[in-house]
This record gives sequence, structure tokens and C-alpha cells, in this order.
Amino acid sequence: MRIVNVEDVTAKDTPFPGIERKTLAHGDRMSAIQTILPKGTTAELHSHPHEHLRFCLQGRIEVSMHGETGICEAGGSWVVPGDVEHAAHALEDSLILEVFSPCLLYTSPSPRA
Repeated sequence: MRIVNVEDVTAKDTPFPGIERKTLAHGDRMSAIQTILPKGTTAELHSHPHEHLRFCLQGRIEVSMHGETGICEAGGSWVVPGDVEHAAHALEDSLILEVFSPCLLYTSPSPRA
């Protein structure tokens, strides 16, 4: 077993300007990623095969999926099925914990948990 400390992981830019991700612990079938969204940044409408759940640790995010839009605040969570188009826009500086399945890595692989 190896503990991964978020301060020991280097952030990596995403395809969406200003949004950064850090791959934390990961296994063969899932990964945990910290996502940092400064106020005003947007993850434009996109899709990928990974199912993922998102938990908002701080901030407020406008999320869109299936033609619906909602606001998620700190303490809220939502699930995005694989291959479903979705988007997010940070209304405040926001921090999200995401769990992806299958595994998705955004930085050089961190030690497996």
C-alpha cells in the first residue's frame, strides 16, 4: 500500500484552458482525480467513454448534461455516464474530486493505492 499526498502530485493542464487536474490514487479499473477550476473557466461540451462521479469540495459549478443545466455547490455530487455529452462552468473558484472508471490518468502515474 502506498499513500498519495496531493501536494506531491504535479498538476497537469487539461484540454480546457485554465483547468488543472492531478491524478491521485488509481487502480486497474478506476482513478481518483483532483480538478481545479478557477472562477470563469469552462469545460466545453464533450464526451468520453469513462463513467465518472464528481464531488464538489468547494465553490459553485454550473453543470450541463442531457440538455439540462443545474448548479452544484460544495457538498454536492453528480454522475456522468460514459459517452454522454456534458459541460461545466466554474461560477466561483472550485475544487472537485472525480472518480473515473475505467482508469483515467492526467499526470504521470502516481503510485497505485
